[in-house]
Amino acid sequence: MKAAQLGRSRGGQTSKIHLAADRHRRPLALILTAGQAADSPQFIPVLAKVRVRGPVGRPRTRPGAVAADKAYSSRGNRTHLRERGITAVIPEKKDQAANRKKKGRHGGRPVTCDAELYKERNTVERLINKLKAWRGIATRYDKTPESYLAGVHLRASMIWIKDLTRTTQ
Repeated sequence: MKAAQLGRSRGGQTSKIHLAADRHRRPLALILTAGQAADSPQFIPVLAKVRVRGPVGRPRTRPGAVAADKAYSSRGNRTHLRERGITAVIPEKKDQAANRKKKGRHGGRPVTCDAELYKERNTVERLINKLKAWRGIATRYDKTPESYLAGVHLRASMIWIKDLTRTTQ
């Protein structure tokens, strides 16, 4: 792991967890960055780590749709999703909409966002709450990014195990 995963702030060491989750609030991919790092550049690397294995065949790497908040609204992210045939459920930022409108007809079409599908975006927030239910992750006591990321992976695997044992009973 890189030391760049550990940021500094007035409060001390900070880290940010970028993750993808399924509709059942189970983690699919995790990336750890420094706390001051921007969200949008981490969108494509997180999406590239998603692998869902079915009963047979190769793992799926392309979801039908991706719901994300406005922090991930960028032309590059939308282009990446469009090229892969994935529906983007990401609302447009106000400044991006203003810049598009300022260009007139050359600014392009407004971004479409399925409101019903966007309501399910809170599954990621609820997964983060599940992860932070473990005190070591919520308080960030670990001194190194490696040990903190190991704790996050351990908690993520506990979430998967608990969910799988619940569905098989």
